[in-house]
Amino acid sequence: MKTVLCYGDSQTWGYDAATQGRHALADRWPSVLQAILGDGVHVDAEGLNGRTTAFDDWLAGADRNGARLLPTLLTTHAPLDLVIVMLGANDMKPWVHGNPVAAMQGMRRLAEIVRCHDYPFGWPAPQLLLVAPPSVSRTDNAEFKAMFAGGDEASRHLSALYAGLADELGCGFFDAGSVAATTPIDGVHLDAENTRAIGAALAPLVRVMLEL
Repeated sequence: MKTVLCYGDSQTWGYDAATQGRHALADRWPSVLQAILGDGVHVDAEGLNGRTTAFDDWLAGADRNGARLLPTLLTTHAPLDLVIVMLGANDMKPWVHGNPVAAMQGMRRLAEIVRCHDYPFGWPAPQLLLVAPPSVSRTDNAEFKAMFAGGDEASRHLSALYAGLADELGCGFFDAGSVAATTPIDGVHLDAENTRAIGAALAPLVRVMLEL
């Protein structure tokens, strides 16, 4: 049995902008990935609304700093064969930093954690797949427009920066924006069709990485 950890934010959690609730379990991209890969693979979804790559945001009761919680989750779900990280959209908030280069550096820190973590029982470090999230898009939602001011332009640079980082690190890379787009309802989240598209598109790459 192969085990895959999907580490992300509300796009992984399955936030539904239309209902301000959560997509059905079957529509979330980790669930779609699980369904396609079948019984020989176990996919664990660890999504948190508002999670950043490696930066503090104290506007919620949960710790949103992705670098702080990742070590605990790596041990929780070990042994792992692959970690998929799709983060960076929330880094585009001006009060977090709003800078795509900083988000890339945050992803670099997460990669270091995955590769250098003290895994229990001598288990080896898993493979790593960096995923650039779909870009923030323009919206008429006043709150989200202000919350992600400038994020539509800044987030367009994440794909190229993450691809370069993946080349440098020798790990996998996928641009989720090549198959999915954020909803104009709030400019940040995914409707059911688009989150399903990410899971379906990742499946062939994951099969190759896991040698299935």
